[in-house]
Amino acid sequence: MIIGDRLKAVRESKNLSQGHIEQRTGLLRCYISRVENGHTVPSIDTLEKIARALEVPLYQLFYDSDAPPKALPIVKGDSRTGQRPVREQREIQKVGQLFLKLNARDQGIVRAMMSKLAARA
Repeated sequence: MIIGDRLKAVRESKNLSQGHIEQRTGLLRCYISRVENGHTVPSIDTLEKIARALEVPLYQLFYDSDAPPKALPIVKGDSRTGQRPVREQREIQKVGQLFLKLNARDQGIVRAMMSKLAARA
């Protein structure tokens, strides 16, 4: 899913214009247009502003359902906290950011490769 398409779909489903989002967030309408058309990838902070303006939880910008997504199981990491080491969390975040920059076709290819690699592990 391309984030811009999802933002536009949510905005239109609420009968809001880009101008409404501009007023509610302080972001320029031309910037919102660039995000919706895939010319700009917004930061998480910007996505939070837009989610608040749309009056939806942030996860709905990434997940197409009314129910919250199921929590992912925690993979072995720090036995005290049950979390991954900070360095590994940063690497995962970086991969996620790069993934979001891919077009839908390439995202599908990456998902297929990851599935095959995970099945072999």
